Amino acid sequence: MATIETKTGTPLSIKLPIIIVGIIGIFAILYIGRSIFVPLVFATLLAILMNPLVNFLCNKGLNRILAITVVVLASIGLFVALVWFISWQATMFSDTFSNMEGKFKELYQQIVDWVSQSFKLQPEQVNAWFNKTRTQLSEGAGNMVGQTLSVVGGLLAFTLLLPIYVFLILYYKTLLLEFIAQLFAHEKHAVVVEVLSETKTLIQSYLVGLLMDMAIVATLNSAGLLIIGVQYAILIGLLGALLNLIPYIGGIVAVSIPLLIALATEDDPSRAVFSILILYSVVQLLDNNFIVPRIVASKVKINALASIVIVLIGAALWGIPGMFLSIPLIAILKVIFDRVEPLKPFGFLLGDNMPPVTKQIFKIGRRRKKAS
Repeated sequence: MATIETKTGTPLSIKLPIIIVGIIGIFAILYIGRSIFVPLVFATLLAILMNPLVNFLCNKGLNRILAITVVVLASIGLFVALVWFISWQATMFSDTFSNMEGKFKELYQQIVDWVSQSFKLQPEQVNAWFNKTRTQLSEGAGNMVGQTLSVVGGLLAFTLLLPIYVFLILYYKTLLLEFIAQLFAHEKHAVVVEVLSETKTLIQSYLVGLLMDMAIVATLNSAGLLIIGVQYAILIGLLGALLNLIPYIGGIVAVSIPLLIALATEDDPSRAVFSILILYSVVQLLDNNFIVPRIVASKVKINALASIVIVLIGAALWGIPGMFLSIPLIAILKVIFDRVEPLKPFGFLLGDNMPPVTKQIFKIGRRRKKAS
């Protein structure tokens, strides 16, 4: 019986278990240390994005520490302004929440009447089932309080650590580059420089593309909702653009927000719901087929199948931050895979270069002809 060997000559029965154990070990480390890795990875990506601004200020004669401080403080200011605007809009939204509560009660009664008529049930039975479900959810809410406080505490720690990490990574950039240089032999430095340069360009282009995409989607959402007449259109449009940064799932959550508000506030909710569905369908169509391919996807050549799997893995390991970070991180890995000979098949698997259908992939016929 023939033994299947890889290109390196190692039997597949030996190499495959080693790869599987290695992957499991890496995932375990990433999951256990997620509170450390997530802010560190975010800070690294932001530092790569801010580095050209720091270099620009340094070239203008500014001290490097002062240049880094100016860029980091300016970024914090933009972030605070965005949070303030969202909070201000959310405060206006909370002022009318009591009116929406009454509308939701009317909708609830309409749902109860529809369920009782459709399934031939008494309204009391439907109310009892809803009350039982609400009680079960309330019992579980006690356990969620501790989890929520933990998440809030982690978010505060993340917010405080992020600018510190960004500052230190920008300040110690030369030290980190020297460390990477010492890891590899001198004859490999050309490849290392090529990988680092391509990674830097890819991350900067990708993040700038995401910001441009978010601005365009926010403008389209807000303008469309204003035309339809949905309340808090700017807040909803901005939240929808932020959620749209989460691949595949964010868009679904984004459309549910204006639908709920329209159901609770509009006199004719059916017309508003239909208009909102049309609006978000058109915006997603434009975003997925015109905006993203030209602004974002052109920078990251990852096929759709790999993207979906990677996003789900990122969600399992690091939650929502993992979903956002999964695409740029796997794009960096693809750059590395494409430069390392034993890893090139994995880089090809992640890419979107489809071989022609007529290509003979395994070359069985040619090998048999040579053997004869």
